[in-house]
Amino acid sequence: MKDLRLLKKATALFPRLNEKEIAVAETVSITRDGKGIKKKSLRDFRTMSLKKGDEVILDFGGHLVGYLSLDFKNIGAHADAPVLLRVRFAEREVELFEDASEYSGWVSASWIQEELVKVDVVPGRLDFDRRYSFRFVRIEVMDISSRFDLQISEAWAKAVTSARDTDLLPYESADPLDREMDKVAVKTLKDCMQTVFEDGPKRDRRLWIGDLRIQALANYETYRMNDMVKSCLYLFGALTQENGRVGACVFLEPEPEVDDTCMFDYSLFFVVILRDYYRKTGDQEALEDLWQVCRRQISLAREGLDQHYVVKDLDVLGWCFVDWNLELNKQASAQGIFLYALEAAIELAEQVGDVLSEEEYADLYNKVKDAANTFLYDEKMGMYVSGKDRQISFASQIWMILGNAVEGSAALRLLERLNGCDGAVKMVTPYMYHNYIDALIKLGRKEDAHNLMRQYWGGMIKNGADTFWELYNPENPDESPYGGTIVNSYCHAWSCGPAYFLRKYFA
Repeated sequence: MKDLRLLKKATALFPRLNEKEIAVAETVSITRDGKGIKKKSLRDFRTMSLKKGDEVILDFGGHLVGYLSLDFKNIGAHADAPVLLRVRFAEREVELFEDASEYSGWVSASWIQEELVKVDVVPGRLDFDRRYSFRFVRIEVMDISSRFDLQISEAWAKAVTSARDTDLLPYESADPLDREMDKVAVKTLKDCMQTVFEDGPKRDRRLWIGDLRIQALANYETYRMNDMVKSCLYLFGALTQENGRVGACVFLEPEPEVDDTCMFDYSLFFVVILRDYYRKTGDQEALEDLWQVCRRQISLAREGLDQHYVVKDLDVLGWCFVDWNLELNKQASAQGIFLYALEAAIELAEQVGDVLSEEEYADLYNKVKDAANTFLYDEKMGMYVSGKDRQISFASQIWMILGNAVEGSAALRLLERLNGCDGAVKMVTPYMYHNYIDALIKLGRKEDAHNLMRQYWGGMIKNGADTFWELYNPENPDESPYGGTIVNSYCHAWSCGPAYFLRKYFA
């Protein structure tokens, strides 16, 4: 379904992209042994004479999203043949040690940031038309005439983002780690702010609603580009699937279009994001424009309940996201997320003056909450269980807390039991850790939340992150669920939460 009126409003709010030229910080060599990765500064790339088999690695000094340009000169005879180059872009050093030809993961290899190019005219310039997400660039001379050598006489990048540094609100802290976490989180958000809030500028490069929820919260505390949030909400509202469900993501090119992927939790988060946006802006026009889209998401979610008001468990892969963990059963989390979204819907119904919906959702909320505590709570274990195997997970308990199925001291005791449960399915992404920290703050456990943030996001910083990653396993920082780190996203929107938490709760 396409609502042209809403789509017109969405595209009219698209931000202008800002460009900045970034110079190479240094020329480096990067090696790896049993002790880890080592980076060493080398003489300036402009002084190097390159033959077949030679390479140069450029370090731009920090993560950027944009376009690379290279100027070349020939040394010796006139260039009598094209130069064949392999150019690889990497967000982290570890990506440079994977062979693209050996990658066999389930994510398309077309995302690998590598190009094989021929330079026909030397001296000359090579401008890369494709936008890349990188800090390091490895340039390998695959073949060249024996009559001349190649020299890279200049290299630079044109970085692009819709974020404006002049709009960034200041952040102050006496703690150096907090300052660094905020800096890296803000950079993560900034590099994901393109025409829309992208989930990752390296891979997927589109608008995902789960990422948008966290990006919008971080934006309110940093750049305050609220019209950009509004634009994204209108895109989702304008481009629903045939049954009116908000899709999990939206493509922009060649024209705006909703993906066929839908998830129980992601559709409901549309209601939550609109609630958060309205709280921040009081934008009554947006609320009234998008209210019927919200109502449809609640109606569709309600269809997923059984006769006891419990969310029906499904075996369909991806029916509900929650976390990047194929072992995780999503039923209990979905129940908590429905409660979370219903609270937002009740608040919006009141603001829009829809008394009947407000009363309907309040009644539904109570029934879903009672069902959670009647059918999904195990009295003996003192925790919520999920699915036919009665799985216990961090996600299930966290979302029941965020949905207020359990509150106050009872919720605190629930977390204590959870932390002592060795068999509980753990969290695997910064996305789910964000929700855990949110739950801790909700229960007044700010110190625990702060310590966890410092441990988890601080761990990425200790491992060299200058933007936060899509996935992070402290026990294996180079882990990849895709079959190779070469397609891992190391600048990922759902990881920018520290900028929100630090500025809102710990400033």
